[in-house]
Amino acid sequence: MAGGMAARLRGLRTEGLDGTPVSQKAVAGALGVSVPSVSSWENGNAVPPDERLQAYARFFASPRSLSEGHPRLLDEPDLTDDERGRYEDLLAELMALKPGRSSPYDLETRRPWEGMWHFEDGSPITLVCARLPPEARASEAYTSPDSPDYVELYSYSDLDALMELYGHVYAANPGVTVTRRLADTLTQDDVTSHLVLLGGVDWNPMTREVMAALDLPVSQAERLGGDPDVGSFRTSGGDGQEPEVFRSKLDGARLVEDVAQFCRGPNPFNRKRTVTICNGNYGRGTYAAVRVLTDPRFRDRNRAYLEERWTRDDTYSILARVAIVAGKVITPDWTQDGTVLHEWSKAS
Repeated sequence: MAGGMAARLRGLRTEGLDGTPVSQKAVAGALGVSVPSVSSWENGNAVPPDERLQAYARFFASPRSLSEGHPRLLDEPDLTDDERGRYEDLLAELMALKPGRSSPYDLETRRPWEGMWHFEDGSPITLVCARLPPEARASEAYTSPDSPDYVELYSYSDLDALMELYGHVYAANPGVTVTRRLADTLTQDDVTSHLVLLGGVDWNPMTREVMAALDLPVSQAERLGGDPDVGSFRTSGGDGQEPEVFRSKLDGARLVEDVAQFCRGPNPFNRKRTVTICNGNYGRGTYAAVRVLTDPRFRDRNRAYLEERWTRDDTYSILARVAIVAGKVITPDWTQDGTVLHEWSKAS
């Protein structure tokens, strides 16, 4: 079955679009993967994940995918009726060729955005936020448990990141206990589960503790409130490299560029579980660190970026540039030149 998949992928490329063969480089560029990945799929050394098969079907469904010699991946809503029919036929054919499929319609029940937020062992998952300090809270009427108007989430920092991530993690792990916690209320059961830490060292002590425990060559400076204290990530250098400092950028009091960190490794409190850090100099950097693997426009290519470099058991950290346009976070695309500022990994 794997050989049939490899032959079909190779055949699609050599048959081409409107009779014009397509290079592996063009396919790789459109799908946001490396040329060696395309080669390994065509040689039967690896099988593309479902997201890549969906992209293959979209690419070869339309001659417009190679307009004027420039490869691109059309968005599904942009396909014509004829192109959509070809896309659906190709997708069913490729899914049927995937090892383990019993029929063309035996598609994985996994949601298309599941990706890196799915934990196969079915163990509990704990999302950890910092508690907002008293001076940053909207009102004691909503943050005090003694108040009739008490709202628990008013005490949580990085609410946009938490709300974005919670739904994805919950849906990607059906039947699994997904819990949100404040960093100062963690129990032993919490810290030995799959941990996801949101926010930086200013308010989240667990982020600082885990970064130290993983022995990352990246540290984060606290923002102490001075002017122009914009916070920063710092690398420790080593291996002949000079230490680097990555700061956010302000235009007056307006944030125009943040720095986001995505880090994953074994949980230092339970090596059979993982820990993930989504962090930023500011809250919008933290939100961007979550969005790299939840935003439907970028998650597939960012997931491929990780899978081509590291295994699930490796420890790695990525610092990325985050553009803020009209006050809105633009999700980082790790495959775009200039987006990744620093990356580090340690093999399992």
